[in-house]
Amino acid sequence: MNKPYHWNRRCVLRASGVTIALPGLESIQTTHAGEASDALEEPKAKRFVCVGTYLGFYQEAFFPKQSGRNYELSELLRELGEFRDEFTVFSGFDHQAPNGHAAWNNFLCGQTPNEYSLDQRIADHLGASYRYPSFQLSAGKASQTMSHTKQGIALPMVQRPSVLYSKLFASDADRHRTEYLLRSGRSAMDSVLEDARQLQRSVSKADQVKLGEYFDSIREVERRMSRNLELGEVTHTTDYKLPDYDPVAPTMQLEAEKLMYDLMALAIETDSTPVLSLFIGGLGQVFTIDGETLQAGYHALSHHGNDPDAIRDLIRVEREHMKCFAHFLGLLKSKTDASGVSLLDSTIVLLGTGMGDASRHANRNLPTLVAGGGFNHGQHVANDSSSNQPRLLGDLYITLMQHFGMSVETFSNATRNLNDLLTS
Repeated sequence: MNKPYHWNRRCVLRASGVTIALPGLESIQTTHAGEASDALEEPKAKRFVCVGTYLGFYQEAFFPKQSGRNYELSELLRELGEFRDEFTVFSGFDHQAPNGHAAWNNFLCGQTPNEYSLDQRIADHLGASYRYPSFQLSAGKASQTMSHTKQGIALPMVQRPSVLYSKLFASDADRHRTEYLLRSGRSAMDSVLEDARQLQRSVSKADQVKLGEYFDSIREVERRMSRNLELGEVTHTTDYKLPDYDPVAPTMQLEAEKLMYDLMALAIETDSTPVLSLFIGGLGQVFTIDGETLQAGYHALSHHGNDPDAIRDLIRVEREHMKCFAHFLGLLKSKTDASGVSLLDSTIVLLGTGMGDASRHANRNLPTLVAGGGFNHGQHVANDSSSNQPRLLGDLYITLMQHFGMSVETFSNATRNLNDLLTS
């Protein structure tokens, strides 16, 4: 008679149509399909995360006033204060690309829109042995394209956190079953509980602790998703036409953003994909922050026209984005892979935008930040864009790709790198 539960050495638990991927464990060393176990040398980074904000950031609140290592954190960067030595902020960098919202996807594509994007170049290099070579996600309506294949095809984005959750943890169940599971208050862990207990008894003490924390984090994400489903039904029955499955209203973008970050951290912890991109939209939604409804919609605030009240509210929204981002960095820093290395140290995280100044639709001086990945961080790199040969944002991308072991010397119109600043 077959056992009702089983776990396999490809680091998943399966039962009753539910799949639970497991974090990297020192007790169970695995390799991806087709990957040699005696590889000569691993790249310095193993995963790539890219976060792009459609409306950018208010530059005076994002960029530090001083350059180098002794800079003072700006108003927005103060939300990342505990990670000061684990990120580098860049000013004066762009692709010398056209201006306007229509050219926003230059962010990952370079000087020419809709070309082979940075995340997909890295996914094509790292993702061959993964079930999901990359995930393209969106918090808020995906009003722009962000990721493009080598053929220039724009990849669609997952906008619902529960769809990503279903792919990661209930990929064999249809979406209605996943919704029922969330609404019933049950957990995907319930189906594999006995198997999980057996696994915890068979691994080292360190792995037992890691599994316990991981299982708790799955349950917490499920609880929050269930609360969001209920909130969406109650709050937005008149202003928002609910879709058939887990509604996320425009005004709930910040809640969706937090969930996406949590699920992204789980995807990295389970090594489910090597590449994740998250688009943070910005249209007419009016946010309520700390109990106060802002004076205008997010997009209208970005066209502040130097009005102090509009700038104040815009920065409040951007500060919420940075808080979510800081939470994500904290999740990566607190978890380790099978080798005991912090997930933040082995993951390059790029935060940026294709919009330098949304108020003027200017695509110059793009706010950019890189965290993790084992780089030489803790600095503000200020580029003199007025020089005869200014460094380009593509030069940074070349360094990122080389950190993954890719043999590249160019990206779009960029032909140099920033290795002297980040790797020396």
